Amino acid sequence: MLWIKRIAYLMWWQLRAWCGKRAPLQSVIFILDKCNLRCKHCSVYAISTPRIKSLQEIREELEDCYHAGSRFVDFEGGELYLWRDGDKTINDVIDLAHSIGFWSATITTNAQLPFSGSRADHIWVSMDGIGEWHNSIRGIGTFERLEKNIQQSAIPVSVNMVLNNINHEALVPTLEYVKNNPHIKQISFNFHTPFATTEDLQLKEDTRNKLIDTIVEYKHRGYPIMNSYSGLKLMRSKDGKTLCGNESCWITNFIFSDGSRCPKCMGYKFNVCDKCGFSMGGEMNAMMHLKPDTLLAGLRLRLQ
Repeated sequence: MLWIKRIAYLMWWQLRAWCGKRAPLQSVIFILDKCNLRCKHCSVYAISTPRIKSLQEIREELEDCYHAGSRFVDFEGGELYLWRDGDKTINDVIDLAHSIGFWSATITTNAQLPFSGSRADHIWVSMDGIGEWHNSIRGIGTFERLEKNIQQSAIPVSVNMVLNNINHEALVPTLEYVKNNPHIKQISFNFHTPFATTEDLQLKEDTRNKLIDTIVEYKHRGYPIMNSYSGLKLMRSKDGKTLCGNESCWITNFIFSDGSRCPKCMGYKFNVCDKCGFSMGGEMNAMMHLKPDTLLAGLRLRLQ
């Protein structure tokens, strides 16, 4: 009864957290900063000598995270389908995570390359709207390639949309597209976090809050939205600060492509937590306060 053991571990982990013994439950590991796009919100493409980790380096990082308490790992880039170590590909990285004992290994891709043979437990595709909204951020033809590769996937994928000043009007059309696309399982929403040189993409406070209200409305109507009601509520902004307070972001630890480590996300590293747009901040806060809808959403996502 593997699922019983896992539920027991989660209960033990939660109890220790309440007693002040903090340990990560999820890890995000960036394995390269090489990419095949030039997105307006990102500066990875400007790195002249991209860093690409070896499989051995990834092994050591995975083992450290696992022994620290983490049981879920998300691999990030750059673009993961550009990663190579000899004849090893991202599937070998996923297999390695499973062999170490991680319950799930998730990947995020821009879907410009085929991923139909992925062995990941969950695939997230970065999608910034549909059609020209997406292309305006990621480049001409990128949505068409994304759509083709999603259609060819052997399993349904999930998509993540980061709402910003360029694409926020695409929210409802994108929700309709996702609901009617049999190849997409669900959508999650984040909001642009204003890292240096991207401040112009940040949404105004009232616009962001109205978007959250719209997402909640469509979730009530049965649209396949991953964010929980409680998590969304905590992502609302007041006086320039998110209501989640980022107090529970230690649940996820980060290891970046240069090997540097952080007990919280890049927002913490670059001191923009007050303007955080990462929805996991609200989800983790709600989880620590045992919000039933957030707990159920997390279990469906991670222990399916």
